[in-house]
Amino acid sequence: MTRIAVIDFETTGLSPAMGARATEVGIVILEDGRAVDRFQGLMNAGVRLSPFIESFTGITNAMVAAAPPAAQVMAEAARFVGDLPMAAHNASFDRKFWMDELARADRPAPHAFVCTVLLSRRLHPEAGRHGLGALAAFHGLETTGPAHRALADAETAAALLGHMQRGLQARYGVPHAHHALLDRLQRTPRAAVAKAVAQFFGGAAPQDKTPR
Repeated sequence: MTRIAVIDFETTGLSPAMGARATEVGIVILEDGRAVDRFQGLMNAGVRLSPFIESFTGITNAMVAAAPPAAQVMAEAARFVGDLPMAAHNASFDRKFWMDELARADRPAPHAFVCTVLLSRRLHPEAGRHGLGALAAFHGLETTGPAHRALADAETAAALLGHMQRGLQARYGVPHAHHALLDRLQRTPRAAVAKAVAQFFGGAAPQDKTPR
């Protein structure tokens, strides 16, 4: 059984290093590529949202003011995730906020991340564009809510990751697309994906079963 926590943050800006804080977190648990559980929480980090962020996300200052403290929400999120490995679309962004907000809540953040942008570039270069909405449309994935809300984006990223996991299984005949395999592939040049899959499972390079 392969379980991965797929996360998305809405924030006040681009980076915690620039003073940005999280305003909302959404998390979907994937089990063998299928969504089995969800977590969502608005949070109040004591900062004011700009008019641009309100318009971009649909999250208002009034909504944030009425939300629980960020440390409380992040503690609940940490309990929900436990020690599961994680994934996100453009993971370098979400991982920074996960680590920063958990540090503020005095919680460890040892979780390994994989990035669905990097994986898509390796596994589906034909997609051309690798934004979340573009990939959902390219693969015919259903969306569950408006973009730039945390749970809806986490749902879409989880659907994308599950789609890629099933694609790996079908394409190379492997039993499971483990997080550790995904981590290896996101660091692998496109041309070496089949070899990396073979090395992971300790065998000869699998045959690419993609229809020609």
